[in-house]
Formats: sequence, C-alpha cells, structure tokens
Amino acid sequence: MPPTAPDQTAQRGDLSTLRTLAPYLWPKGETGLRVRVVAALLLLVAAKVANVLVPLAYARAVDALTPHVGEGAGTAAAVLTVPVALVVGYGLLRIASSAFGELRDAVFTKVQARAARRIALQVFTHLHALSLRFHLDRQTGGVSRIIERGTRGINFVLDFMLFNIIPTIFEILMVAAILWKLFDFSFAAVTLGTIAVYVAFTLLFTNWRLQFRRRMNDTDQEANTRAIDSLLNYETVKYFGNERHEQRRYDASLERYEQAYNRSEVSLNVLNMGQAAIIALGLTGVMLMAAQGVAAGRMTVGDFVLVNTYLIQLYLPLNFLGFVYREMKQGLVDMEAMFSLLRQSREVADKPGAPPLPAGPGEVRFEDVRFGYNRNREILHGVSFTVEPGKMLAIVGPTGAGKSTISRLMFRFYDVWDGRVTIDGADLRDVTQESVRAAIGVVPQDTVLFNDTIFYNIAYGRPDATEEQVIEAAKLAQVHDFVMRLPEGYKTRVGERGLKLSGGEKQRVAIARTILKDPRILILDEATSALDTRTEQEIQSALRGVARGRTTLVIAHRLSTVVEADEIIVLSEGRIAERGTHAQLVAAGGIYAGMWRRQAQAVALAEAAAAARDASPAPGDLDTSSAMGSSTPASA
Repeated sequence: MPPTAPDQTAQRGDLSTLRTLAPYLWPKGETGLRVRVVAALLLLVAAKVANVLVPLAYARAVDALTPHVGEGAGTAAAVLTVPVALVVGYGLLRIASSAFGELRDAVFTKVQARAARRIALQVFTHLHALSLRFHLDRQTGGVSRIIERGTRGINFVLDFMLFNIIPTIFEILMVAAILWKLFDFSFAAVTLGTIAVYVAFTLLFTNWRLQFRRRMNDTDQEANTRAIDSLLNYETVKYFGNERHEQRRYDASLERYEQAYNRSEVSLNVLNMGQAAIIALGLTGVMLMAAQGVAAGRMTVGDFVLVNTYLIQLYLPLNFLGFVYREMKQGLVDMEAMFSLLRQSREVADKPGAPPLPAGPGEVRFEDVRFGYNRNREILHGVSFTVEPGKMLAIVGPTGAGKSTISRLMFRFYDVWDGRVTIDGADLRDVTQESVRAAIGVVPQDTVLFNDTIFYNIAYGRPDATEEQVIEAAKLAQVHDFVMRLPEGYKTRVGERGLKLSGGEKQRVAIARTILKDPRILILDEATSALDTRTEQEIQSALRGVARGRTTLVIAHRLSTVVEADEIIVLSEGRIAERGTHAQLVAAGGIYAGMWRRQAQAVALAEAAAAARDASPAPGDLDTSSAMGSSTPASA
C-alpha cells in the first residue's frame, strides 16, 4: 500500500498531528531535555515581558525631555539625569529581550533536534519493518521526499508555533491590557479589532492559497520521483534511446510545478497588499485617537509615541503571519504525511514475546503450504517437501511456477495462507523474523550492491567482521585475486547498484558476503542464470564450496546447475509435478526430462554455431566439413 498522500493526511486535523508530536518534546526518562523545555518557556516569557517594557521606557524618556525644551543652562543637569537613566534602561531592556530570545533558542535547539532525529529514525526503522509488498508498491523518490519534508516541517512548526505565534498572542494580550490600564478601553478595542481583522483576512486568504502550495508539493514530488526513477534506470534509458522521452516526462512535471508556483506567488502579492492596507488603517485610527488625546491634554507626547510604538512592534511579527500560517499549515501536512508512514500496518509482524529461532542443524520443511500475493490468485497449491540437514534440494520449473515465492516465504517476507514453513521444527510465524533471516544466506540472481567500496559490500554480510575475515571470505569466493588487480584494491567503489562491476564480479562479491555471514541454510536463487557459460562454471565452483555442509535450496532455470542435487522437485502451476534425483527424473521421461532435452539441444546448437564461426575458412578454402562435423551436442 503506498504512503498516504499529503492532501489526504491533512484531513486528520492539525491537533491530531500536534498530539502525535507532543511526546517527542517531553521525552520519558530524559530529565535533561525536560529541564530544557521548562527553561526555554521561562526565557520565552522573560523575553516578551522585556519586549513589552521597551516602549514604556522609550515613552517616558520622551516625556522627560519634552517639557524642558528651550529652558536655560541652569537646569541642564536635571534635564540630562532622568532621560539618561531611562535611555540606559531602554537599551538594557532591548538587550534583555534579544538575549532572552537567543538563549531560549539555544536551550531549546537540542530538544528540537532530538525530536526530529528520533522521529526520522523511527520512520526509517518502521519502513524497514514493513512488508515486501509495501516496498514493491512504493516510489522511492516520493517516500524520501515525505521523510525529508516531514523532518523539516517539525523544525518549522516548533520554531514558529512555540516561538512566534504563541509568544505574539501573549504579547498582544499584554499590550491590550497596558493600553486599557493607561488610557481607556477604546485604545485596546481598536488595537484588538485591527489585529482580529488582520488575522481573519490572513488566515482566510492563506487557506485559499494553500491549494497552490499543495499542488506545488504534489508536482515537486512527482518530478522528483520521475527523475530518480529515470536515473536509477540509466542503462535502460540508453538501451532504448529514450532520453528525449524522459526529458519530456520530467519537463511536464516541472511545467505543472511552474504553473502552481506562479499562482502561489501572485496570490502572495495580493495577500501582502491586503495586510498592508489593514495595518495602515488600524495604525492611522489609533494615532488619530492618541493625537486627539494629546490636543485635549489627556495624553502626553510620550503617550502618543507609546501607542505608535506598541502597534508597530505588534505588527512587525504579524507581517509574517500569512507566511508563518501557510508554512505551519504545510509543515503540519508534511508531518502528518510522515506520521502516516508510521501508521502503515506491518503485514508480517512478530508475535508478542516471540523467541528466536532455536539452534539446530538446518532442517527445512514445507507442510501443505498455500499462498498467493492477493486473495483472488493462489500461487502455491499445497506444496510439501523436506530438506534434510546438510542436503541440497533443487527447485525447477517454468517461469511463474512459484519457485522464487518459496524463497520469499522462507525469509518470511510474507506469511503463508495455510500450512507451515518450519526450520528445525520451529514454525517461522512463532519466532522472530530477525533470527530467521540470520539463519539464512542468499545469493540472488540480480545482485544489487551498495554504492560503496568492495570491502564494505563484502563486510555487509557481517559488519563486525575483521579485515582478515573479509579477505578470507573473498578468497573462498574466488574474488580476491580480481580485487587485488584493481588500482584501489578493496577500497574500489562499485558505483550505484554495483554497476561498475560485471555480472560475474558482482556474483562473487555476493558469494563472499554470504560466506562471511556463515548461515546454516543457503538459498541460491537462479544465482548463475544471467551469466555466460564460462563465468557460470567458475561461479558454480565457488558455490559448491559455500554449500558444502549446509542445507541448500537451489532455485534454478539452467538444469546443468542442479545435476548434483540430492533431490529435485519440479514445480508446475504451483504444484509439485515431479520429484527425484536427476537420473530418476530423466529416466521417467516427464516434464523434467523434456526440459533437460530442450536445454541440451539449445546448448548443442549454440556450441555448433560457435564452432562454425571459429572454423570459418578464409576465401578460397573449401574444406569446411571437418569443422562443421566435429561439433557434437554437449550434455547440459
């Protein structure tokens, strides 16, 4: 199931998202972080109190100076004494307001960073715990953007909600109370009324504008997904010469983003003009009231300055309200999209208190297993078999018969519908997934390596292995000599998905890391089907060494790789059609014998064609019969 889209997650409500975030800001068992939260809130209050007192000190300094204008030198000392003290107080209050604010940020930063880190890690861990079905459906670019934007949204919401919106509301209420106390209710009423109109206009208009922002996010995510998908499939793009097609698809997404961006920016300009008009009207009205009070002798010039300063001081943070509200709203949407990943249910989950897989020799048993990837199509119809410890079982059959499904069930990427899969008698559904996967090593058909060094990719089989153990595994996998011929040796980077290495080289690295893992059960999932005959023979030699003494399941297309198996089962349409050794199945003349005969003929024809090419005569040389006649069908 793909992750929930941001516009859908927004329906859960902002309060629900904030409730999800709250525990990360008051973490259990972390007293130091809780102390920081309390200290940050106290510093926040101190900063706002100092900020509200700044205009009062400024106004009283103006009043102290105003009556003395034009007086003689005899009173100069008195003139300077009181204003200097007020001006110094004004400066100290401004310093205190700024210092408390910066200290608040410094104290709270660790809480904020820890919350973002814990949430991002939890989402990342949860994504790894989700079923294979989710990861087959997901879009890598889209999911990475959801996590990236969600983490950024946490920082933004905390910064602006805790340290902008809530403090501004607190400051507005304090200023209204001061104006009411110093003058009369009309000043407080006009101030609060203007702010209410400003906020209502801003929120309504911003809500309307959010459609453009969401469209920007959707098209940005679409463009990013297309770009990553195209770059990951670079070779396929080149194979079909579809660079222009990819450019057109990417540009179509960018064009939709451009249109949404233009509409968003133009509507922002309209919003800014409306906000400026409301602020100007409110400020003009209050200043007229103050001017009338000064003219009537009820107010001083300092009071006029005080009212003006308070309103300008309030409107400065409100100027950013539209931006803050929009970004906070989007931040909450982005956070909810990320939290929705945490709510993705685990299709395959350990039972509460499940024990690890017990130690054992590695017996594998399928008991009447039924399974399908969706309920209306069953893939395996009552499959049963046993692999004795240290033995090799080969599973063959046509494409779509269910061979790879068996390996996925063993790894417990999915749970069976009916029947049981057991290792050493333990039902895989009753033990931890981690212990099951620790007991199994796999060499897949398509080996995907990390974009790191060869050493890292081999050591991935057991990250705590020593350098000597890694090199020993590489020697057993017959890859050490190749690595030592490289200029940078084991420090050679393999490129995205290992594209700098050939298929055979990648397979050897995969074998080496499986050797290093040292599992009791080995799965070879068509490990050589994509290789040429010579490389296949070399890889088979290495695989035989790995499989020795281990319970081994070989899922194969090339029957030449399963001749030595202790038992071969032939799957056909999700059922075991035949089983036995290679000799028994060939003698039976059934499905396996037909597959063997066709592959032998194909190999014979390929070798005959190769021999004919090698023996092609120069012009004038007529003796070609011997070269053509000497080619005999090789057994597959």
